[in-house]
Amino acid sequence: MTELGARLKEAREAKGYSLEDLQRVTKIQKRYLIGIEEGNYDLIPGKFYVRAFIKQYAESVGLSPEVIFEEYKNDIPTSFNDDIPEQLSRVNTRKTVPQSSSKAFDIIPKLLVAIFVIGALFVIWLVVSNYLGSDKSSDQTNEDRSPVQVDQNKDADKNEKANENIEEKNENAEGDIEHKEEPAEESEKPKPELSVVESSGIETTYALKNAKEFKLDLATSGDSWIEVYNSKGEQLSYGMMSDGESKSIDLKADPEASLVIGNASNTEIKVNGTVLQYEISPTEVVRQNIIIQFSKSE
Repeated sequence: MTELGARLKEAREAKGYSLEDLQRVTKIQKRYLIGIEEGNYDLIPGKFYVRAFIKQYAESVGLSPEVIFEEYKNDIPTSFNDDIPEQLSRVNTRKTVPQSSSKAFDIIPKLLVAIFVIGALFVIWLVVSNYLGSDKSSDQTNEDRSPVQVDQNKDADKNEKANENIEEKNENAEGDIEHKEEPAEESEKPKPELSVVESSGIETTYALKNAKEFKLDLATSGDSWIEVYNSKGEQLSYGMMSDGESKSIDLKADPEASLVIGNASNTEIKVNGTVLQYEISPTEVVRQNIIIQFSKSE
C-alpha cells in the first residue's frame, strides 16, 4: 500500500465508510477503490481515470484534491493530457461539413409549364384562324341571303365566340393551377439529417443539418464514464453514470458538442430524439470520442 493509499483509507475509515459505502457515494466500482488504496493503478483503465477516481475519492472523504495531487504528485500519474482527445483542445483539425444540393429536378416543372403554354397558344391560333376564315366566307354570301339568314349567322357567330371564351377561360384556369402547384414543390423543406463526416481511431465526427434545435439524451445500461463539452470547451457533464441512469442536455444553438464515452457498448446517445449509430463498433472499441457539428436551419 502506498502513502497516498494509506492516507485515503485512513480518511475513509475516519468517516466511517466501508468500501461498499464509498462505492455508492462515488459510483466508482469497488475494485477500482481497492486499486487506489493499494496503489495498483493497473486495475484502472487509463491514467485519466486514475486521476479522476482519486479526485472523487478525496472529495467524498473530505480531503482537498488539489492538496492530495500536490503532496503525492510523484505517486499519481501526471500524463493527464495523454487521455484527453486532441480534438477537445479545439485546434484547427475540424472540417466543415460539405453542403451540396442538386437542382436538376427543378427544371422539369418549368419545362412542363412551357410545353403547356406553347400548346395553348397553338390551339388559340387554330381557333382564331378558323374564325377569321368563316368570317370571310360569310361576308361573300351575306349579300345574296335574306334578312332571316343574316340574323341566323349573327347568332351562330355569338355562340362561336362564347365557346371560344369558355375554352380560353378553361385554358387560363389550367395554367393558373400549374403555376400554383409549382411553388408547392419548391417550398418543401429538407428533413433533419445526422451523418458521419469523418471517423479515425477512437474518434468519429458527425454533422447535424436541417435542424432547428440541438438536444442530447444520454442513457446507460451499465457503468460508463461520460464527459460532455460545448464549442467553448465548457463542461456540461462530467462523471460516472451507472446502470439505468439517463441525462438530457440542451445545447440550444451551440455549433458543436464533444463527448468522451468511457464504455460505448453501455451508452445510448440520442440527438434530437434520434439514436446515434456508432460508426466504430462498440464491441471493438469500448472507449470512443464523439464530435457533433450543428448547423442550424433557416
